[in-house]
Amino acid sequence: MLLSLVLHTYSMRYVLPAAVMMGTAPTYVLAWGAWRLLSAVLPARFYREVDDRLYTIYQSMVLFFFENYTGVQVIIYGDLPKNKENVIYLSNHQCTVDWIVADMLAIRQNALGHVRYVLKDGLKWLPLYGWYFSQHGGVYVKRSAKFNEKEMREKLRAQMKAETPMYLVIFPEGTRYNPEIPKVIADSQSFAEKEGLAILKHVLTPRVKATHVAIDTMKDYLDAVYDVTVAYEGTVDHKGQRKLAPSMTEFLCKECPRVHIFIDRIELKDVPEEQMYMRRWLHERFEIKDKLLIEFYDAKDSKRRNKFPGKSVHSKLSLKKTLPSLLFLGGLTASMLLTESGRKLYVKTWIYGTLIGCLWVSIKP
Repeated sequence: MLLSLVLHTYSMRYVLPAAVMMGTAPTYVLAWGAWRLLSAVLPARFYREVDDRLYTIYQSMVLFFFENYTGVQVIIYGDLPKNKENVIYLSNHQCTVDWIVADMLAIRQNALGHVRYVLKDGLKWLPLYGWYFSQHGGVYVKRSAKFNEKEMREKLRAQMKAETPMYLVIFPEGTRYNPEIPKVIADSQSFAEKEGLAILKHVLTPRVKATHVAIDTMKDYLDAVYDVTVAYEGTVDHKGQRKLAPSMTEFLCKECPRVHIFIDRIELKDVPEEQMYMRRWLHERFEIKDKLLIEFYDAKDSKRRNKFPGKSVHSKLSLKKTLPSLLFLGGLTASMLLTESGRKLYVKTWIYGTLIGCLWVSIKP
């Protein structure tokens, strides 16, 4: 019975972080909504500046749980600049924690508020979050023939016109690499073979459309492309086979001891402009990722496994960058819930905020 209690307590480690992150969402949306109304008559760039600051507060709180609370070690390889830049962030995709990894790098450049995502269209229906991600500059896209290039270009041009700092995160694979769904991997490899491209083992064949539209639209606005490769330590079974990467819940339960992140900063002049050539270039970048991951997971020398080649830095995130945001948002939410009128407003924000958000994203891209 005692063992069952211990196991139950361990599995509940994610409850507190999840409750705080989800629980503060209405408070955050109310604060953002108030600013949105107040800034309606101001130039767009003034709205964006405060919106970025608000986003920094919320995401700093999120990183308190994903870094400070979990105690995960963040190991960084390659050339992450110290200063913030306008960039396209290209990464392999294997789990929902990949979204958080982008935050982990951005906060180390003081660019956390600048993070925006290219997201699959279905995520726009997330309660509160789906609407807000769009308002913060996120771009929702549909796959294959339904991809709307015109909408994406218009959204990005609007961001540039407002002088919005850009840390645009794209996962070119289009879906997660999941070793438990071998059909998706096999189909990806079959497509690569059919197109005369190298067959990849630890990543899927990348899609070029969103990447090409983003770079082509913002080529005079961007400073660089960040090519990011992520590996989660502990995702190999006793037979040496790769396992599913940790979910957010598993990560918050402290089941991932270390995250390894390899960054390659690429100058815009080194990226082909034509889509046909960019497609080949992007696939070559994923070949490099694949080789890094083969080294990480499959190196014959066991001493070379569970790390990328080259020099690395164990980057520890200071509590000064995360704890104040947790105390601020947590305190604001608690004070709201202490009064009856506050509780009513809180509940109405969840309900009506979700309804208004779904209506909004169904009308506007």
